[in-house]
Amino acid sequence: MPTNTHYLSYVSWSKWLFISVILFSLSFTNLAFSDDSDLFSDAVQVGDLIQVNVPGETTLNKGFQVDKRGRITLPEVGAIFVAGYDNEQLNRVVLDSLSNAFRDLSNASVFVKEQQILISVQGYVEQPGEYTLAQGSSIQMALHAAGGLRAGAQLDKLLLKRGAVKKEFNYKSFLDSGNDAVLPELQSLDSLFVPASPLVGNIEQEFDASKLANSGDSADSRSSIKVFGEVNAPGSFSYNEKTDLVDVLMRSGGVTRYAGVEQIRVISNNTPTLFNLKQYLDSGDTSLLPTLLPGSTIFVPKQEEEIKSGANTVYIMGEVAEPGAYEGKKGATFMDILANAGGPTRFAESRQIRVIKASGRVLKFDLTAYTEGLKGANPPGIQAGDAIFVPEKTDMNEKSWLKISPDRAVNVIGEVVRPGRIEWSDEMDLMDLLAHVGGPTLRADTTKIEVVTGRKLTVFNLDDYIRNGAPRDQLPFVNAGAIIRVHDLPQDPSDNKSQWVRQSSDASIYVFGQVNAPGRYRFTKDMHFLDILSAADGPTKDADIHNIRITHRDKSYSKVSKLNLSLYFETGDESLLPSVTTGDTIFIPEKDKNWLDRSKESTVRVLGAVNNPGRYVFNDNMTVLDILAEAGGPRENAYLEKITVVNMSCCQGQARTFDLIEFSKTANIYHLPVLRAGDTIFIPDRRDSFLEKARVGLEDILRLTTTIVLIGAL
Repeated sequence: MPTNTHYLSYVSWSKWLFISVILFSLSFTNLAFSDDSDLFSDAVQVGDLIQVNVPGETTLNKGFQVDKRGRITLPEVGAIFVAGYDNEQLNRVVLDSLSNAFRDLSNASVFVKEQQILISVQGYVEQPGEYTLAQGSSIQMALHAAGGLRAGAQLDKLLLKRGAVKKEFNYKSFLDSGNDAVLPELQSLDSLFVPASPLVGNIEQEFDASKLANSGDSADSRSSIKVFGEVNAPGSFSYNEKTDLVDVLMRSGGVTRYAGVEQIRVISNNTPTLFNLKQYLDSGDTSLLPTLLPGSTIFVPKQEEEIKSGANTVYIMGEVAEPGAYEGKKGATFMDILANAGGPTRFAESRQIRVIKASGRVLKFDLTAYTEGLKGANPPGIQAGDAIFVPEKTDMNEKSWLKISPDRAVNVIGEVVRPGRIEWSDEMDLMDLLAHVGGPTLRADTTKIEVVTGRKLTVFNLDDYIRNGAPRDQLPFVNAGAIIRVHDLPQDPSDNKSQWVRQSSDASIYVFGQVNAPGRYRFTKDMHFLDILSAADGPTKDADIHNIRITHRDKSYSKVSKLNLSLYFETGDESLLPSVTTGDTIFIPEKDKNWLDRSKESTVRVLGAVNNPGRYVFNDNMTVLDILAEAGGPRENAYLEKITVVNMSCCQGQARTFDLIEFSKTANIYHLPVLRAGDTIFIPDRRDSFLEKARVGLEDILRLTTTIVLIGAL
């Protein structure tokens, strides 16, 4: 037990012994559950709220709760042990500790503001944890503080722990009678545990109260009576000496309509017994009831499981509500057996019912004709061992080949709403068939529908057929056993490599080069050049739209068209646009590409003293100044007065000199030389001119003369 120097200074050894006894009691070691609340009514307990008032100190003027170790924690002071003290001792101990941090405590006071208890609530409650309650709080108040009991809590076995001592009590008895004497009183540091019912199971899941209630009312698995099988509410039920088997069956909701009541099994004291409930109900003889003991087991089997075969068995199969084996009583008719099986379902082909006699003979029966009162449509006689088969309708257009024989079906595959095997009639045609399967989907390629009859393949263009007025004589021939395939269009023309095998090349057009979405595109004869260029998301910012190339592959000879798309945008002349068709290739080059990719007739050569000599693309809107700017401009040693422009033509060539310095003074555009594609511009180096060479020679002569004079003087 911890020591406290402040306490030893005020309390005598006799009082110390008294406090030790109290603390020993608070530890709940071997504490009996007796009513000793009066003993501690004036002493500080764990959970109490201690009020400390020190004028002018806002951090102290409030309540401090006594923790589990019997201490309160004050600012500037720390933890102070106060459990078990009376009011006078509490005041002295706290003020003595405060005097170490505060000088004037003449007006300070310490007292128990509120008596409280600290309770721990655990187990099957909504919010388990520790809670502070008022002194004198009951079990019900503690459960309420924890959010109440959870569904599935076992109310008759709540447990109260006080130190090492545990006490079990029946909370349900309190709820039934309202007698609070059955509930133990709470003290500080008590722990209340709420167990879960054994019927809840080992896995946490959403609780279904009605389902749990139907599973029985017993909490003791050793003495409970277990009922399962064909009963409405199987489960474990509490044993009572006056309980008989009929009582237990009633508590389990009674037997179902499929119960084999003549074959009920009962196991009591490891001894199995067979009980015939029907015989008991017919005779009322109570001596037929088996004896039930604690832990007995009752099993009610299914009736079908008991009537597998026999001299009175009739079998019914196929599209009925409850197919199976039924006991054919004497005088039972076909309609009796069919009604006992729940009757035909909505999928039943009631015109094609078959009765297979025990001798192997097969009888046909038309139930629809019988219900319509037609003559001769009488139900066949039924004997033991007969089997009734009600087939399924064959007009549901399901995918199973068992419903339609191959010689009466047409296979429709591909992009239609309901692909599958369709029953065929010679009165139908291809349009009837497409309408029956829901028609083509949005992604269907309706220009190339393939129809295979025998070994002949026919390609059908549905779009042209409808545009031509849908003449019936233009429909391809279809018969039973044919295959119709509807292709799909590419999902993404810019990335459809996996679908090329389904899109033929004669229906495609290719777009390469500087477009935003190059690739292989679906193309029809109704489309033109701008359509396919738009499908490829148009040219990029680096595209050279002045030199577009189109390769025509539908010709017997090689043909390449050139297109200046910029000129089309300037003039709007539709005749400039080439005629493209399926199989063609469109290539849009990149700006400033390698000069080897261009012919000499479409470029201008710039040579000599320029920063970037080379070949440059030229059009009629450019001048010699534009070309010099493209070449990076003249260098510092360029001889700008003698720029030479060589013009090349079909008949003759000519050259003229251009003075760029003189032009810069007048800016007269008429002095600019005429420049055409294929011309050459040469800017000479000033060091190669005659005047420059003369000047350099004169400088050499002067240097030599000066040298000779100096030598003579020396």
